[in-house]
Amino acid sequence: MAEPTPINRWCQALGIAPPTLEAVAGHREANTFTLLLVALLERGEPMTLADVAARFEAAGVAERSRALIALQRGKPGRPPVYRDGDLYHLDPHDDELDLWAFRLGLRPPKVALPPPPVLETAPRPDPDTPLNGSELDTAWKDASLSGWSAQRLAIAVLDASDGPLTPAEVVAAVAARTKWHGLGEDAAKFKRRGSAIDVLADGRWAIAADAGPAVRQTRAAVRDRVALAQRHAAMRPAPGVLEQQRAEWEKRRAARGAELACLSRALLVAFPPARPEAVALLDVGEHQLATFVRDELAALPSRLAAYDVLGAVDVRGLLRALGFDPGERRLAELGPPQKTMKINQRGRTLKITTALLVQGSCGIARPFGDEERLAGYLARNELTKLRRRLEADVKALYALYEYGRVHGVVRVRWGFLDERIPAPWLHRDEPTLHDLKRSALAMGVPLEVVIGSAPGWEEPWSRVRLARVEQDTSGWRTWLLDEDGFPIDEAEVQRARLPMALH
Repeated sequence: MAEPTPINRWCQALGIAPPTLEAVAGHREANTFTLLLVALLERGEPMTLADVAARFEAAGVAERSRALIALQRGKPGRPPVYRDGDLYHLDPHDDELDLWAFRLGLRPPKVALPPPPVLETAPRPDPDTPLNGSELDTAWKDASLSGWSAQRLAIAVLDASDGPLTPAEVVAAVAARTKWHGLGEDAAKFKRRGSAIDVLADGRWAIAADAGPAVRQTRAAVRDRVALAQRHAAMRPAPGVLEQQRAEWEKRRAARGAELACLSRALLVAFPPARPEAVALLDVGEHQLATFVRDELAALPSRLAAYDVLGAVDVRGLLRALGFDPGERRLAELGPPQKTMKINQRGRTLKITTALLVQGSCGIARPFGDEERLAGYLARNELTKLRRRLEADVKALYALYEYGRVHGVVRVRWGFLDERIPAPWLHRDEPTLHDLKRSALAMGVPLEVVIGSAPGWEEPWSRVRLARVEQDTSGWRTWLLDEDGFPIDEAEVQRARLPMALH
């Protein structure tokens, strides 16, 4: 009896069939890193770089030693790949992996593309047929003609007219169709010998008698642009299609966001991280805290199994130290998304830590306890103090987690430096402050916001304020005003929601 084929859980989470490296190797998006993704998706389980290099060789991508060097130099441990010892894993819930699956042709687009247009164009006029105003309208409408010579522009206008025109009339005929051109009323450029434009005694412009070749070239250039404009027009969606597709996309995004909002989430802080003897757990949805110390840790795995999302600093290493297999759960890595940041042109770098991100984003001066003091509590069996300190630590981590969910980024502040880096635990379909502003503006209601440092744990909305959303005339930029009409620094917003009466 044949053994059952193992389930490829990574591909199953993405909703795709397992790919083959040979089929993707020649893709235009194929490079060392993307082929690493394909190799991992194909296998459906962790691999070492040596295993990946051997697979590259078998697929004809590159010789094994060269492939291994390229893999090692290409930062293989960046999202959506993560490293666990010598093994490289995939995070199937990472937005980047889904995007690469589409770009590599492993899944179809989520929005159905319209069928290719069927072009029905009239026969191209004979080169001896003069241009007409309709052709100029089609070819030049809002087009950039800065690369066209003044002579060619003038020939086109004169060819489409009944006879000579004044310089002002020629320039006006071009300007009526586009503002991006270089034609002026100066006739000096046409007085040179051999010009295709004659300047008549009364100052009007006319096509020279011997300008036949230049006229035919101009007609061909205009008609080439006419054909191009017609192709582009045929490829544009019918009126209302883009609005319909956008509405469908927003509906799918809202539905996905609602699904994600229903996921149960827990954040963890452990001490010591490598061999935990105490763990603080924060239930995000229920707004509850629990601590597990020494023998109590035996009950922790069953508690963790009840959550859909687990978050911590070095979350995978922590769960491994706790002996808990997360399976296909979503994991929120709350450690620094990047390790360093350049702070001046001399190359000085700033080391980014989780504490620095909490300080910069949430205004908590000392977010985490001193490790020596925690070790002292543990050694002296002062478990009440240990629990309180770990609970304070996980609250600080929760503040950072919520700031990232509100903004999609976290702040790095150091002296004059104030930079933003993406918060990797936020899914692209989860609403941010930007989405809340748009919703409030559409409904004509203010937002409820908490501004300044992170709110207190017991009453997180005790400092709530109303913020009115304003929008510029273009409809692209929005901003917040407080009750007195003064602008609110949106980077200081710690919490935001629509009015409670709408919930």
